[in-house]
Amino acid sequence: MTPTPDPAAPAPAPSGYAPFAHLTAPNSALYRRTMRAFLSAKERFAVHLRPEDVQAALVAGGFPAEPEAVGKALDSLVEWGNLRADPDTARVTAVEDFYRKRYVYQLTQAGEAAEEALAAYDEALGRRGALQAVALHDIVTHLRALLVLAAEEEPDPAKTYLALDALSSRFAALADNARAFMGSLQRTIDLHDVEEEVFLAYKDRLIQYLERFIQDLITLGGRIAQLILELEDGDAIVPLLRGAAAREAADAAPEDVEHAEREAYARWAGRWDGLAAWFLTRNGRESQARLLRGRALGAIPQLLAVVRALNERRAGRSDRSADFRALARWFAEAPDDDARHRLWRTAFGLYPARHLTVDAETLAGRAARPVSAGTPWADAEPLRISPQLRRTGSYERRGKPRRVQDRSEARRYLAELAAKQAAETAAARARLATDGVTRLSALGELDPLAFGLFLQLLGDALATWRPGMTRTSATSNDGSMEIRLTALGDGTTAEITTPGGTFRGPDHTVEIIDLTERAAGR
Repeated sequence: MTPTPDPAAPAPAPSGYAPFAHLTAPNSALYRRTMRAFLSAKERFAVHLRPEDVQAALVAGGFPAEPEAVGKALDSLVEWGNLRADPDTARVTAVEDFYRKRYVYQLTQAGEAAEEALAAYDEALGRRGALQAVALHDIVTHLRALLVLAAEEEPDPAKTYLALDALSSRFAALADNARAFMGSLQRTIDLHDVEEEVFLAYKDRLIQYLERFIQDLITLGGRIAQLILELEDGDAIVPLLRGAAAREAADAAPEDVEHAEREAYARWAGRWDGLAAWFLTRNGRESQARLLRGRALGAIPQLLAVVRALNERRAGRSDRSADFRALARWFAEAPDDDARHRLWRTAFGLYPARHLTVDAETLAGRAARPVSAGTPWADAEPLRISPQLRRTGSYERRGKPRRVQDRSEARRYLAELAAKQAAETAAARARLATDGVTRLSALGELDPLAFGLFLQLLGDALATWRPGMTRTSATSNDGSMEIRLTALGDGTTAEITTPGGTFRGPDHTVEIIDLTERAAGR
């Protein structure tokens, strides 16, 4: 049990990173909510909180907790150094109350620092960033101001410092936001921590946003590069950087002024080199702006591919991830391990291999003395390998060769089966082919083969559908059929009857063409 702090003893000093111990302790959610209650109280200028105040704050935040649990959490946070416990003498009305354990709690410096660090950590994780086209305009403005200052005989140190500081801050924000945005964009493309419904809802705005930023980056990036080259022409930027460094080092001790000025100039020169490398290609290295433009351009087809995959998945088209999820569900629903083994062998075809050649003698021996697939090799009966096989790598049985089997009957059966399937497919194509444009609802009743072919054609057409489209066309995988689909705005529903049920969906105008008949007619 956690010991109760002694009223006479000072609050224990945290050792090392003890104020972060509540993150990995059991009931960490309760500890985090408790600390947030103290931070909220501090914003209201409340210094101390009693246990009942903390419990009320937890209930108001949708996190109810028992008084005993709250008390233990407060004691643990005091032990870790996040909180400080002081005797509560404000409500003492009798001598007996002095002997009761009553405390008020407040944040310690270490606990407040830990919460600030956690807030910065959560903010950095949740940050999505943005491609700031406005920042590009601001950078152009600041560079033009530096050009004006560079043209002066004696640039004003204060104006120079402010202009360079504003340019550096704006550029740093642009680079940080671009890096965060591209990271979040890649997570969006991979659908990590992103709901499919949310992604589909804002995909159009995201693509438009990317296209607009790419256009601004192309036009303004060239202008920024030209301004950087003008400032570097004749080293016009060097006096400005030295002036900013001198002003920054003005507050240093007299004996450290020269050293501080050198360090400040090195920092400003590094910032300028970083800005130039972002917009100029030098020393065989592409500029970061060009790389960012390439990443943004490459993200657009990737986003469209994700949309296509989601549409195919919603339309019921099979993909590898859906197959593996279905297989995992079958494994979970299997009644026992034997059924799971059979499912594994059926799905992947990985059968145990315990022979090099199988003949009648081997099969008879296995039937007389069966060996399970789980028997280790060391415990199984050894295989007898012929010296001829070991020496030459081939094995020939002695005696007369086998008679040549007559496979004419099997070939005839396969030919009849192929002809029958070809005739059924041709009949299905003829049934689906429309004489011009018609409605889906006019297709009527379809037999299973024709309906299966229709679903394949419809799926191929819908896979090419894009937002805002009203008409599309597609060709079947074997090139034998073409479908042309046009959306209707009247809200009608099409029904196609099959022996297995009725297929319903929004009505469209459709034209299905049998390309094999057209080719034969030519």
